[in-house]
Amino acid sequence: MLSHYTVGLKLKGKVDRVFVDAEDALIAALKVKAEHPDALISYVRRKNRRGDARHPAHSLTEDTR
Repeated sequence: MLSHYTVGLKLKGKVDRVFVDAEDALIAALKVKAEHPDALISYVRRKNRRGDARHPAHSLTEDTR
């Protein structure tokens, strides 16, 4: 069963966050790390409906800044 996770990362001196569908938090972090090997993962948490609506992130398939 897939869940929605928000992964915070730092890439090229800029902080960003992306949404990832994964079975658990470790797999979500590894998916982001596979897409951006030079990124520093700062946190992984379940997607928060209210908080993420106020501060939307983008999905993993889009390019980060």
